[in-house]
Amino acid sequence: MKTLIVIAHPDIDSSIVNKYWIEELKKAPEEFTIHELYKVYPTEPFDIKHEQELIDSHDHLVLQFPVYWFSSPPLLKKWLDEVFLEGWAHGPNGGDKLKNKKIALAVSAGSTADDYSIDGRYGHTLEQMLIPFETTFLYCKADYRSIHAFYGEDPSNKELEHNMKNYLTFLRNL
Repeated sequence: MKTLIVIAHPDIDSSIVNKYWIEELKKAPEEFTIHELYKVYPTEPFDIKHEQELIDSHDHLVLQFPVYWFSSPPLLKKWLDEVFLEGWAHGPNGGDKLKNKKIALAVSAGSTADDYSIDGRYGHTLEQMLIPFETTFLYCKADYRSIHAFYGEDPSNKELEHNMKNYLTFLRNL
């Protein structure tokens, strides 16, 4: 089983968490394909057919990104709009390409888990904030597998390593 990890980080070079995740995932190319949208499409436009073929050629799909204003960076939203087309990702006449495909999110939250709680700073959990993604995948009849998250900022090496072990377990259990 091979997993396509679509990464949407507009400034990966200054990232700590997402950059670390990518470096570690690249150590297992037989399991994971890393696809960095901001590097492949710095000025756009997307090669829609290529993107769809890339998704088709993998068993699982994971969208990895930092949470931006309680959503994703703008290029990922544009990618979803342009790649998950009617007639391919949903709808009649072949719109079943994501049906039963295991899809998940991997996000760096940038705040604490307590902030993302009913009683916390934001009044909602991270899962609640990211419901539009879940709804999109369910609309496409995909098998949505939830979220792997890194909470907080400026992590220690030990925190990164521990989270990475959990991320790998999450990915391998999709």
